[in-house]
Amino acid sequence: MPRIAGVDIPTEKRIVASLRYVYGIGEPTAKKILADLGISEDTRTKNLTEDELTSIRTEVAKYKTEGDLRREVSLNIKRLMEIGCYRGIRHRKGLPVRGQNTRNNARTRKGKPVAVAGKKQATKG
Repeated sequence: MPRIAGVDIPTEKRIVASLRYVYGIGEPTAKKILADLGISEDTRTKNLTEDELTSIRTEVAKYKTEGDLRREVSLNIKRLMEIGCYRGIRHRKGLPVRGQNTRNNARTRKGKPVAVAGKKQATKG
């Protein structure tokens, strides 16, 4: 498996899809990298030459990816929480940050429902 930016990318997929396994590289960025290098998007990763892989690695190194990007995002969130802005408070409470409805959904952010003390359970029968 070829390694790009410290990530093993799949060999059987097209290179445009394989590049997306690197954190910080999405579809538009992957297409731009391949266009700049003149590599076809339909090429399978296993069919790339070593020179092409090296050129892809150097091109990906120009972007902020993986650890650096993750660190920057987490520092941005910490900054929001420290200054006490609305978004920071929502992060601190574990609630949706971008204005989503919390009355019905938001299970991903709020977690599993917890039993409320003193609430009656529906009786069977």
